[in-house]
Amino acid sequence: MTVGHKNNPALETLIIGSSAAATQLRDMIRRVARSNASVMLCGPSGSGKELVARAIHDEGARAAKAFSAINCGAIPGDLIESELFGHEKGSFTGAHARRIGHFEASDGGTLFLDEIGDMRFDMQVKLLRVLEERTIVRVGSSEVKAVDVRVISATHQDLGAAIADGKFREDLFFRLGVVVLQVPSLASRVEDIPALIRHFQRKMPGEAKCRFDDAAMALLMQHGWPGNVRELRNFVERASVLHGGETLGASDVAILLNPTAALAPRSAVPSSPAAVQASADESAAAHAAPHAKTPAPGRPIDLKREIETIELEQIHVALDLADGIISEAARLLTLKRTTLIEKMRKYGVQQQAA
Repeated sequence: MTVGHKNNPALETLIIGSSAAATQLRDMIRRVARSNASVMLCGPSGSGKELVARAIHDEGARAAKAFSAINCGAIPGDLIESELFGHEKGSFTGAHARRIGHFEASDGGTLFLDEIGDMRFDMQVKLLRVLEERTIVRVGSSEVKAVDVRVISATHQDLGAAIADGKFREDLFFRLGVVVLQVPSLASRVEDIPALIRHFQRKMPGEAKCRFDDAAMALLMQHGWPGNVRELRNFVERASVLHGGETLGASDVAILLNPTAALAPRSAVPSSPAAVQASADESAAAHAAPHAKTPAPGRPIDLKREIETIELEQIHVALDLADGIISEAARLLTLKRTTLIEKMRKYGVQQQAA
């Protein structure tokens, strides 16, 4: 039985799937939404932790107030304090005007701190003080301001190991993790894949939607999904770009899951972090479609399409590894940031959070 202060059907449209894992996750969201307790979301990268944080906010008493999200690992260390607490004009080089920080902007609402494990140790001390005293002080100011913010944090790291290594404060962990909620991996709820695919295709025009035969769907449900729901979303987008309106078989899916296998020699040494990640599923794809890398005799090779497929895949992999941070993805691809943005526009790749 679902327990909660309300049974909002919108939650079923936000957390997709009828698997036991998805059902339990929605139940936990409704349970924790009833309180103002701090929540720590643990789970692999790409599993949808920000979506869960948003759902907790929307299900709770603060739903009408602001929801703000900040990726602690994406902000330079010298700017994180200003991002969180704000600053006064002239408080440091480049502070040309007063800035309201995320805590102040989220007053009465919810603040989601993603990748909390990446926060600098000295900032952990300041964050703990804010959580305990419920007050903030802008950088360059002496004025103490009271704030009423529910904090939801997330990490894919093993914080127990980080605490043991002296990299994360144990007292901050207990303050942030009054409730610890595990967000399941996609591999633990593969029966939700068909529903998730329909969800991602929902806003696509009819001619862009792909269909998958039984063998193709079986292969999708056997895939390991190291990038989780984000990887599936990217796969659906990639399939629509390259095969819009078509019905795909297992061999098509195998290439879409690992297009670099079509041209890369099996013994090649990956030359970049993106290539390392892309090669992770090579053996599974090869087993599912052993002839996918070799065209049938006499069958022409559409080289332009093959190259575009590889380029698109590497862009998606780099964005996954960089958690959507374009500058970091460009570094992994050894491209200029502007060049990557141009290629993302060419392929219609959206920059989306997990």
